[in-house]
Amino acid sequence: MKQKDLVQLISSRPLIRELQKMTEVSWFNPDETNVATALPYVGLSQQDVRDASARLLRFAPYIKKAFPDTEKNGGIIESPLVRVPILGEALAQQGSNGPLGNVFIKLDSHLPVSGSIKARGGIYEVLTHAETLALNSGLLTPGEDYTKFFSEPFRHFFSQYRIAVGSTGNLGLSIGIMGAQLGFRVSVHMSADAREWKKAKLREHGVDVIEYEQDYGVAVAQGRKQAECDPGCFFIDDENSKTLFLGYSVAGERLKMQFSQQGIVVDKAHPLFVYLPCGVGGGPGGVAFGLKLAFGDHVHCIFAEPTHSPSMFLGVYSGLHDGISVQDIGVDNKTAADGLAVGRPSGFVGRAMERMIDGFYTINDERMLEWLKLLNECENIQVEPSAAAAIYGPQVVSQHSRYLRPLGISPATLAQSTHVIWATGGGMVPKQEMDKYLV
Repeated sequence: MKQKDLVQLISSRPLIRELQKMTEVSWFNPDETNVATALPYVGLSQQDVRDASARLLRFAPYIKKAFPDTEKNGGIIESPLVRVPILGEALAQQGSNGPLGNVFIKLDSHLPVSGSIKARGGIYEVLTHAETLALNSGLLTPGEDYTKFFSEPFRHFFSQYRIAVGSTGNLGLSIGIMGAQLGFRVSVHMSADAREWKKAKLREHGVDVIEYEQDYGVAVAQGRKQAECDPGCFFIDDENSKTLFLGYSVAGERLKMQFSQQGIVVDKAHPLFVYLPCGVGGGPGGVAFGLKLAFGDHVHCIFAEPTHSPSMFLGVYSGLHDGISVQDIGVDNKTAADGLAVGRPSGFVGRAMERMIDGFYTINDERMLEWLKLLNECENIQVEPSAAAAIYGPQVVSQHSRYLRPLGISPATLAQSTHVIWATGGGMVPKQEMDKYLV
């Protein structure tokens, strides 16, 4: 971006100055509107989400057989919803303006197979691709038992094909583990931020790991380039994939079911706030879409990003989406939250969801690690720094009466609200690595 263009942009969007300073800042979206008005801009419907859910049900018998730790859930990859009252009390005491209501944590950090939220979207896209290939080849016919995928003929068939993806770590893990299990040859292009243990785990599964000294954007570009040169290679595009997005969106109805089981009411008098760590945007965007379809206008989705990587914040706030990166405004994209170390956001997600996202906030690495430790101390739950970014959310929201007042949310209403901290990763972190975070 040319300097004169940046100066003009900042004059019309002054909050960019705060992003440039890499200080903690929040912004609540004046363009957020009701679901009925916003839905046409997404380009997807409730039926698309139902179709995604049905596909996952078809694959459940296969998943149960291939991954025994999913057996208790019948092959459905889902995470617990856990009330965290001690953490909630700590949040209220340390900076919220009055009682917060009930605070829960959604443990996508401990999803089966790959231990992160990417087990939703990444695995779903691999399964969708596998189903399409099997049906088109005649190896599978509609209505058959999908345990057939757990067989040598299917593995041999898929070994003719390659899957490629660019990743900071967790998406690569989910795609690599599921892809290799099915028999695909998988290449994961990993950015400089990716943890060594994630690369090692992928290699244990026979995945080809290609490392870069640059950030996520370069890894994605190289993965896309590999696929363009190989007609048998399918590139999973974290920046633009509607299939990934739909895999995440199924979480909305599932959370609604968990709320029903626990007797949690969501309505005007009992609003729901959900805090979602955001990197390129596919995971939080898809989940937020599913939540809006499930709970309507009574759910409020807030995205959390590191002060050094506020890419979706910058894209939506500026209105430029993927036409601007954090590097364009002088921000370095270096953070302990490796899963969120993304310089340029998804243009698809930003444009599709800009009317459904309530707001954004940034959090520095020091505070992220403080919350990570406090979650461990209060609730004995261990997560990655990326996931800990969401813990700060209830405090941020409670301190912004100018955001809450137009919604009709008074301090009394806030005290009857439900807050869900969406923990996005950490379940597969080796003990020695987690111990370093907790020191």
